[in-house]
Amino acid sequence: MPGVSSTTSHIAPRPFLSFSALTARLRALIPTRQTLQSNRWLAWLRPFLDHPQLWCWSRRGVATGVALGIFFGLLIPVAQIPVSAAAAILLRANVPAAAASTLITNPVTFGPVYYLAYRLGNRLAGQQAQPLAPPPGDGAKRPIGERLRQIGLPLLVGLAVMATACGLGSYALISLVWYLRVKAKRRRRLNKSA
Repeated sequence: MPGVSSTTSHIAPRPFLSFSALTARLRALIPTRQTLQSNRWLAWLRPFLDHPQLWCWSRRGVATGVALGIFFGLLIPVAQIPVSAAAAILLRANVPAAAASTLITNPVTFGPVYYLAYRLGNRLAGQQAQPLAPPPGDGAKRPIGERLRQIGLPLLVGLAVMATACGLGSYALISLVWYLRVKAKRRRRLNKSA
């Protein structure tokens, strides 16, 4: 090529974000032990938060914590962090991972997640999807309670199915990635020593 020296060595392109950099970024977002223990919503759990296994970054603890956080983050619209933290304590899962993963539903994702859950619930219940907006001129005649009852069952069914599937899927995915990562590290270590 013109203008390129023949002594220039080929440099492999660096990945956009390495696994260790991604891990460091995620750990920076996860709440610390002090943050969770000083949270007023978790004050009733404070006596149980001292167990060291709740703060251990193990494959089983993190996978279970994330699965619980995603499950409760999708299933219930309020008090997700206290409920997932209580479940993590009962199951000896990683509490920071459970608390952080509840943020799967936030003000940006709340609408699309609940709409998809409603559509999924309609499909599973075999119902025809009802328009969520009232027909013109009929909005003032139908009370809000009636409209909420109309979408209630499909929404609950969809949320339960999505929460279960995403929770189990996240547990399996984290366990698999963790296993493959440990296996690759061991392989590199054995290749270095040989």
